Amino acid sequence: MSPRQTGYAELQVSSNFSFLRGASHPDELALSAAALGHAAIAVTDRNTLAGVVRAHAAAKKAGIRLVVGARLDFTDAPSLLCYPTDRAAYGRLAQLLTLGKRRAAKGQCILQLADLFDHGKGQILLALPVEPPDRGFARHLQTLQRQFGDRLYLAAQHLYRGDDGKRLVRLGELADDLGIGLVASNDVHAHSPARRPLQDVLTCVREDCTIDTAGTRLHANAERHLKSPAEMARLFRRRP
Repeated sequence: MSPRQTGYAELQVSSNFSFLRGASHPDELALSAAALGHAAIAVTDRNTLAGVVRAHAAAKKAGIRLVVGARLDFTDAPSLLCYPTDRAAYGRLAQLLTLGKRRAAKGQCILQLADLFDHGKGQILLALPVEPPDRGFARHLQTLQRQFGDRLYLAAQHLYRGDDGKRLVRLGELADDLGIGLVASNDVHAHSPARRPLQDVLTCVREDCTIDTAGTRLHANAERHLKSPAEMARLFRRRP
């Protein structure tokens, strides 16, 4: 299988513009995605569009499509990824983020789900599952579905905890019950597994702790890096 045969695009990517979380620059991520054979790559930093300009320049140079987006973290609902479908929707997303930043101290953003509803025209949403994906989360998806219809999707990721098979079956059943699409992602935080040490240091700075005391605040493994389309197809072969 050639790299591009799967048509895979990584749609959940945190760059170093997700402060003290992402361990790679947007241009590193775009160039690596192109080298791996991705059909496209999104940059979805937390409550910001700051990394989009650098990602766009690198993606254009590498000949890969960039999907503009942002991860939205709410005070009253699970997080989701938001992708504007045109310039007007991009403007609404920028207005939404500005609203949240004006409410908060410098470097922070306070958003509520109702804010998204007010700025939701033209946005495609990828809901991020909570653990475990329980009935409360199912009701949350139903609320989003009533508002966004077929522009809502559900993300699925491997967590490498030993229960991924059962988790993915549960997420697939939930998506099927609601009639929404299930989308594979890898919750990327770096372009290469070699960035794991830097990722750990960033986490310790953010959490004000040391490597020795960080414990479960660190990522459990080095898997949050860009993978080839063929590898992602293998990981999700039971639910292509």
